[in-house]
Amino acid sequence: MEKKFINPPTLSTPTGYTHLVTIEGGGKLVYISGQVSLDQSGAVVGKGDFAAQTRQVHANLVAALAAAGAKPADVVKINTYVVDYKAEHRAIIREIRGPLFGKENPPASTLVGVQALALPEFMLEVEAIAVVK
Repeated sequence: MEKKFINPPTLSTPTGYTHLVTIEGGGKLVYISGQVSLDQSGAVVGKGDFAAQTRQVHANLVAALAAAGAKPADVVKINTYVVDYKAEHRAIIREIRGPLFGKENPPASTLVGVQALALPEFMLEVEAIAVVK
């Protein structure tokens, strides 16, 4: 089994973690670190705008998947963490991420309300596990 630690140039440069880790042997497992609303240069996108941050987070997720040769359909597990969670956040998340995963075989999912994330500007974070055949 071979492990690869990848920090694609299409995402911000991480400090203290790797954006994704792949494990090959039969199929390939892809572990994607929590993605936040940073653009490629490391600037926060959508300060104070939950929908804008949700779009950027999912764009980053798609970029991380692509760096591992995966696509949203390969995601088998997704965890979403929302600061000061309110019921209306769920509808926004579903509207934005729904088209990525479709209705046929969506990934296993967890949504957790949290007090805070790594930076006070971050309103949500999404991590995922994908399997590429």
